[in-house]
Amino acid sequence: MAFSSFLFFCLSFLVFTGSVSSTASDPIRTFIVHVQHDAKPSIFPTHENWYESALRSLSADTQSLEIGEAAANRIIHTYSNVFHGFSVKLSTLDAQKLEDFNGVLGVIPEQVRHVQTTRSPEFLGLSSADSAGLLKESDYGSDLVIGVIDTGIWPERKSFHDRDLGPVPAKWKGECVAGRDFPVTSCNRKLIGARYFSSGYEATNGKMNETKEFRSPRDSDGHGTHTASIAAGRYVFPASTLGYARGVAAGMAPKARLAAYKVCWSSGCYDADILAAFDAAVADGVHVISLSVGGVVVPYNLDAIAIAAFAATDAGIFVSASAGNGGPGGLTVTNVAPWVTNVGAGTIDRDFPADVKLGNGKIIPGVSIYGGPALTPHRLYPLIYAGSEGSDGYSSSLCLEGSLNPNYVQGKIVLCDRGVNSRAAKGLVVKKAGGMGMIISNGVFDGEGLVADSHVLPATAVGASAGDEIRKYISVASKSKSPPTATILFRGTLLNVRPAPVVASFSARGPNPESPEILKPDVIAPGVNILAAWPDGVAPSGLPWDTRRTEFNILSGTSMACPHVSGLGALLKAAHPGWSPAAIRSALMTTAYTVDNRGQIMMDESTRNSSTVMDFGAGHVHPQKAMDPGLIYDLTSYDYVDFLCNSNYTTKNIQVVTRKYSDCSKAKRAGHVGNLNYPSLSAVFQQYGTHKLSTHFIRTVTNVGDPNSVYHVIVKPPRGMVVTVEPEKLTFRRVGQKLNFLVRVQAEALKLSPGSSIVKSGSIVWSDGKHEVRSPIVVTMQEPL
Repeated sequence: MAFSSFLFFCLSFLVFTGSVSSTASDPIRTFIVHVQHDAKPSIFPTHENWYESALRSLSADTQSLEIGEAAANRIIHTYSNVFHGFSVKLSTLDAQKLEDFNGVLGVIPEQVRHVQTTRSPEFLGLSSADSAGLLKESDYGSDLVIGVIDTGIWPERKSFHDRDLGPVPAKWKGECVAGRDFPVTSCNRKLIGARYFSSGYEATNGKMNETKEFRSPRDSDGHGTHTASIAAGRYVFPASTLGYARGVAAGMAPKARLAAYKVCWSSGCYDADILAAFDAAVADGVHVISLSVGGVVVPYNLDAIAIAAFAATDAGIFVSASAGNGGPGGLTVTNVAPWVTNVGAGTIDRDFPADVKLGNGKIIPGVSIYGGPALTPHRLYPLIYAGSEGSDGYSSSLCLEGSLNPNYVQGKIVLCDRGVNSRAAKGLVVKKAGGMGMIISNGVFDGEGLVADSHVLPATAVGASAGDEIRKYISVASKSKSPPTATILFRGTLLNVRPAPVVASFSARGPNPESPEILKPDVIAPGVNILAAWPDGVAPSGLPWDTRRTEFNILSGTSMACPHVSGLGALLKAAHPGWSPAAIRSALMTTAYTVDNRGQIMMDESTRNSSTVMDFGAGHVHPQKAMDPGLIYDLTSYDYVDFLCNSNYTTKNIQVVTRKYSDCSKAKRAGHVGNLNYPSLSAVFQQYGTHKLSTHFIRTVTNVGDPNSVYHVIVKPPRGMVVTVEPEKLTFRRVGQKLNFLVRVQAEALKLSPGSSIVKSGSIVWSDGKHEVRSPIVVTMQEPL
C-alpha cells in the first residue's frame, strides 16, 4: 500500500474507532506517533497539510464530519524538527493497531514528567573580576542562546535585563509569543524568545484554570524563573532571600541569551508538550537546551525526551538534564541517554544554620531560611512530638492538614516527620494549630541530608539521627520532673563551610537502569540552597496562604544543578565554537574533581561516609579546567547508532530514536556496548561460575591542547583487578589529531550470593604535565539468580 493512501486509511481508522467510547479497561490516552520522514506525498506542501487533508476527506456526510472533527480535536501537536509525526488521543488497542501499519515507525505512550526541584559562580571559580578565564574567553556567553524547557519565566526580574547587551544574534529564528499578562514587549535582547505549550496538558486535564495559571510563557510556579537565572542570569546586587545569602546574584553565562519554553503546568509536564518545545527550540536556533524535568526510565525508543534530545544533539545542540531527586537509593537516576549530559547535585560552601537547643543543654544542628519574627531569646518552649499528640499517629506524625489537635499544640514547638506533604506546608499546619515553632526530622531513607526552606513560622530541619535523638529526649523527659523543652537558634548565613562539596542526599544515583555500561550521572554541580530569581506572584514557601514576596528565592534539587551545567555548556561553546555536544560533555567530565575542600573524597550527605562514582559520576564540575581539557572524547550521531545496535535495539527502534536507518552487522563486529567513545568506562561482569573475567574498551582521544604534546597514562585499577592500557604513551603532532588506545580489564570472580552485586572503581589519567584527562573505570560484578 502506498504510504499516502495508507495515512488516509489509518487516520480514517483512528477517527472511526475514536467515535466509539472507550471502555474502562481501554481508556483514551495520549500517544506520540512517529512517521517516516521521507514518505510525505509531493502533492502536500507540508506534513501539516497532509494530516489535515486526511481528516478533511472524512467529511462526505454529516456523521463522518462530526467524527472527523472529533479526530481533529484529538491531534494535539504535530512535529517536524525532532522527528516527523504528531501526538494524538487514542485507545491502547487503536495505538497497537496503528503501530503495525507500514510507514509508522513507533507509537509511544506519553509520560507525565515533573520538575526536579548565589554563591555558586564564585564557588565554581567564575569571578567577574578575573582578567582571564572562561567568562572572559567566552565573552560571558553573549552570542549563545540557552533554551530553558520548564514552567515559564517572570520577565521583569533584574536577572533578565538587557542593559549593555548587543543586538539579538542574527541567526535567531525564534519568537516571543504573547499571551495572558505577557505582551510581546516582555522579551528584550536578553530574553529573546518565549513560547508556551499547553495542548498536551489540556488534552489530559481539560481546559486550564486561568485564574490560577497563565495561558502564556509567564511563570506561575517559580521553578522556570529560578532555573533560567541560574543558567544565564545577569549580575544583580544586592540580592538575598529574607535577609539570607546577601550578595551578588549571577548566572553561569551572564550575557547568554535566553529562550523560555513553558511546558510544565499544575499537574506536571506532558511529553506531547515537551516534544513540541524541543521541536521549536531546534527550529529557533538555540545552542543549549536545559531540562530540569524527569520521569521513569524506559527504553530509549519509548522515551520522548531521549528521542527529542537525540535530534537536538544531532543538530549540534548541547542538552543538559537533571539526574532526578530520587536519591540516595541506587538505580534512581533518570534522563540516562548517553547523548544527554546528566547532572546530579552537590552542596556549596554556604549554609544557613538553625540549631535546636534542647532543655538538657544539647545543641542539635539544623538548617532554615526563616526570615520572620524569631522566638523569644533565652526562652525554652514546651516541645512535643506530633506523632504522640495527634488524633491519628501516622498523619499527625507527618503534620498533615487537619491532623493536629490545637489543645496539644498551642504555644509549643512541634517535631514533625518529613514526608508526604511539603516541608513548608507542615509549618502552616503547625501554625494554624497554634504552634510556636517546628522541627522537621528526616526519615531513615532521607538520611542526614538537609535543605533549607522559607518557613512561615520559626522552624528548622534536622537529620534522621538527630530526629531520633530529639524523640528519645522527649520520651525520657516526659516521664521526669523536667518536661521536654527546646528553642531554635537562627544563625544567619555561614560561608566557607567545610566539607564542600558534598553529594546531596536527594541526588539520584546510578547505576544506569537502561544502560549499565554507561555511567550516570555524568557529573554533579551545585544544587543545594541555590539563590536565584523568583516571580512576584509566588511566595518563597510556595504556599498560597503565604503573602510574603521576594525577588530571589533559595531552592534545592537536581533542577538547580542542571542549569549550572547548561550555562557552563554555553560558555564552553562560546569559547570553542567548533566543539560538539559530546566534546563539551567530555571537557566537563575529564576535568571534574572528586575531593572536597578538605582534600578528602567527597562525602555522601545521606550517610556522612565517602561517596562513590555511582553518586557523583566523573565528579564535580570544574569550569576553568574544562575550558582547556587537553584531550576530548568526541562522538558523532553514528557512534550513538552503533551503541544502540550493540544494545540490541532493533533496526526499527533505532530509527525511532535516531531517524537513521542502521545496518547493525558492522557495529556488532566492531565491538560491544561499552565501546561507545564515552569519557567514563563501565564494565558489567556476569559471573556465571566463570573464574577469570575480562573485557576491553577502545577509546579515541582528540588533541585540543598544545600542538606538540606527549601524554603518559596513570592507571589506578579497581581494587583486586588488573587494568592495562596500550599504548602507555600518546604523542600528538597537531591540534585536532586523533589517537586510539585500548584498555583491558581483568578480574577474578568473587563469592557473591545469588542476585547480588558489588561495584569497584578506579581511573585512568592521561597527563602531559599540564593537563590531566581523567576517566573513571567502574566494574560491576554480578552473581545471577
